[in-house]
Amino acid sequence: MSASSSSSLLAPSQRSYDVFPSFSGQDVRRNFLSHLLGEFNRKGINTFVDNQIRRTESIGPELVQAIRASRIGIVILTKNYASSRWCLDELLEIMECRTTTGLKVMPIFYEMNPSDVRRQHGDFGEAFERNCVGKTEEHKQKWRQALTDVANIGGEHSNNWDSEAAMMLKIATDVTNMLNSTPSREFDHLVGMEPHIAKMNSLLCMESNEVRVVGIWGPAGIGKTTIAKALYDLVSSDFQLSVFMENVKGNYSSKLQLQEYFLSKILNLKDMRINHLGVAKERLNSWKVFIVLDDVDKLEQLEAVANELMWFGAGSRIIVTTENKDLFKRHDIEHIYEVKFPSGNEALQIFSRSAFKQDSPPEGFMELAVGVTQVTNHLPLGLCVLGSSLRRKSKVEWAHELRHLKANLHGDVSKILRVGYDSLGDGDICKTIFLHIVCLFNGEEEGRVIQLLENSIIDVKYGLGVLVERALLSISSGKHIMMHHLLQQMGRGIAREKNADEPGKRQFLLESEEIRDVLSDGTGTGSVLGISLNMSESRELFLEEKAFRGMDNLQFIRFYKQWWSDKATLHLHEELDCLPLPRKLKLLHWESCPMKSLSFPLRPECLIEIKMKESKLKKLWEGVPMHRSLKKMELSGSTSLEELPNLSEAVNLEHLDMRDCHSLLKLPPSIWTLTMLDFLDLQACRNLEPLPANYALESLSYLNVSYCPKLKDFPEISSDIEHLNVSFTMIPQVSPSLNLWDFLHSLDLTGCENVTEFPLVPHTVSELHLDSTGIREVPPWISDLYRLTQLTMSYCVKLRKISPRICELRMLQLLQFTGCMNVKSFPAEIFQSFYLWHEFDLTLDYIDKNSLPTFTSEETHDFPLHLSLLGNDFESITHHVVRQVHYLDLTNCIDLRWLPELPGSLSELHADNCASLESLSPPMAHLMTQSSFSSSLTVGT
Repeated sequence: MSASSSSSLLAPSQRSYDVFPSFSGQDVRRNFLSHLLGEFNRKGINTFVDNQIRRTESIGPELVQAIRASRIGIVILTKNYASSRWCLDELLEIMECRTTTGLKVMPIFYEMNPSDVRRQHGDFGEAFERNCVGKTEEHKQKWRQALTDVANIGGEHSNNWDSEAAMMLKIATDVTNMLNSTPSREFDHLVGMEPHIAKMNSLLCMESNEVRVVGIWGPAGIGKTTIAKALYDLVSSDFQLSVFMENVKGNYSSKLQLQEYFLSKILNLKDMRINHLGVAKERLNSWKVFIVLDDVDKLEQLEAVANELMWFGAGSRIIVTTENKDLFKRHDIEHIYEVKFPSGNEALQIFSRSAFKQDSPPEGFMELAVGVTQVTNHLPLGLCVLGSSLRRKSKVEWAHELRHLKANLHGDVSKILRVGYDSLGDGDICKTIFLHIVCLFNGEEEGRVIQLLENSIIDVKYGLGVLVERALLSISSGKHIMMHHLLQQMGRGIAREKNADEPGKRQFLLESEEIRDVLSDGTGTGSVLGISLNMSESRELFLEEKAFRGMDNLQFIRFYKQWWSDKATLHLHEELDCLPLPRKLKLLHWESCPMKSLSFPLRPECLIEIKMKESKLKKLWEGVPMHRSLKKMELSGSTSLEELPNLSEAVNLEHLDMRDCHSLLKLPPSIWTLTMLDFLDLQACRNLEPLPANYALESLSYLNVSYCPKLKDFPEISSDIEHLNVSFTMIPQVSPSLNLWDFLHSLDLTGCENVTEFPLVPHTVSELHLDSTGIREVPPWISDLYRLTQLTMSYCVKLRKISPRICELRMLQLLQFTGCMNVKSFPAEIFQSFYLWHEFDLTLDYIDKNSLPTFTSEETHDFPLHLSLLGNDFESITHHVVRQVHYLDLTNCIDLRWLPELPGSLSELHADNCASLESLSPPMAHLMTQSSFSSSLTVGT
């Protein structure tokens, strides 16, 4: 077996070094490299150092072995790197190991332009040519290819950093993360286990000599124990002593009994007896131990087994799994891994292995199997339990079971999940909050739920925190309350248990048929707090005045439709225009409401939200009620609504959505006195009178007046607006004061054909949409908008000139000029001179055939260009246009006959329906699997 093939068998634990650095000593050894190695040392990164190796004409076996025994190769590319044959031969070996041994490669461009490395240009290229003297053409070509390949790998560029120390810290952190993310091949049979292991490795930080405790947290059945067992099997052999303590929350009468059992297991001593809790420290403080404490539910259990870090020897690791995150906080456990639910494909694989003992369903069972995974909402335990229960059953039995499962939770899963709810204790406010979430607010924004509940439930935020810690719900990164489907179904079962045969006496009404009965018979009582009806799944019902009679404590009405449904199933009897609604309502969410007004005895201090999109309302109420709690009004699509009432007492109103209220003629003057109003959407209010110019709503951050044809002047009602949309209006120009709107982030003038000058906007703007306007020029001062990330000017048919200074926008990610047929020449700089390291999307579809540049800009930089030239009628493209492309779309360029040699950076090419394009040059053969071509296209040889 060759050395190369032998090295490919090295497991991570057999590698001698974490990092092998390749560098030119005269450039970096005494400065940059020495500091970088110091940072590596502080982070416990084991780096190969070549101080004792004598440099010869070629690299010796010691260096070859060091490269092959390393996990990461760092290539520091400097001006003299290519002048060293030693460096170039090291690079050859590193790039070879990248393929054969899985060596990860990280380039660092130190005071060096990556394009000079990639193309061997400039001083770097001259040094390379001098070094090639006397070498065979084959050897030179290998060096060239290695330099090109390493320059195409993402890495750090010193020119991007103001602080070299900060760059070094970033590199060291990236290396640490790369080391921790090495997957274990021993657990390929466990679905989705590799990413779990990688994330836990990062938290465990095995290279550190400290004693560390890591928590694994998530709901019952998510796979916490499985992950812990996989880690235990993977790494426990590297420790002097180890133990896996299953089901720690089992029956232990005292801390002493639990520690006795623990010591018996880890020391492999039967029936061990102890008389005080200090024995664990005495026996284990000199040993490097690996301990898993699985399914902990009380602080006392942690105090008995792992009360202090000093109980264990240096380098010890303790893993604790629990459903109660609060235990980690109370025991000062800082490193926590939250287990997420598996993806759809992973869930199907987990289920298939349980049900069929294979990775996917057999023929004829796919639809049924997917249905079962959806019922469990991908909970691993549920998938395994259901899979086992369905094993060896016929297809007919499967179909019957699936129908049953959709209606009723599988008993075993429900019993396990119920434990978490019951553990909250009788009378606990957390149970009350849990049932409100289960029945009404799953998926809703956390702040909104707190607003709706805080006046009737004490300390809602605390209660939500407890439920999160118990893994009964979670708060997403977007601050939405999320609850697993199985938990919700279990909770709704609890809500139905009491008064099972008398739904009008329950707290929450959820089933459509039961709601129909209660509303049509008027049998609701004061027990009812909330009603939630999905009208997309219910039969039609004509409501009478008695519908809500007796529901004196009703606080939440949710009559809603699925987004895809137009079905409105609740109607009023012919003689009725409105219904008397309960006075304590906080939430009135009634989509397609049949009432024509809200003349009912509401207690105005209670109402917080009105959500009545697509209603039949013509007006809301008479007079000026004290709606001081009202936060949100959503009346979009209420096409018959003619007016809004006086809102002067709605002093806390924050959100007003009136989109598509076509009959609305004007806004009440009281709106302009609302000091909390943050969001105002008037899109497509076709008959709305122009907005006044003599008010200043300092709180307003979002204003949408698009498709309001009577708007002829730029709206100046607040200079604090962050997002402004005036698209498809008749405004002739933007206000000169717009440049002083220091909070503006996005401006949409799409379809404002009367606007002919590029708008003078503040430097805070990041998105500028000017499509289909009458603008004639992109001016040189465009470079002042240094925060701009998106500029769209598609179908600006009067646009003729674009300043090359647009390439100075270093944050730009999207630039669109589709259909700008009168631009005579697009500046070469937009293809070659952007100083960017992120992907840049440039769209030039359907432009003039002669508008692409034929020259090179004075300054060129490398940047990842995604270029779309769809539907153009030019016959050829010069290499200046495509030299930076990573992605190129030439679809429907039917006259295109010839392409230049495309760059090695190109990873995807689309040339569908390029009927005149006959061939591609040989370097493009590697793209055949990432590209699409017309059937007549051939790749040259």
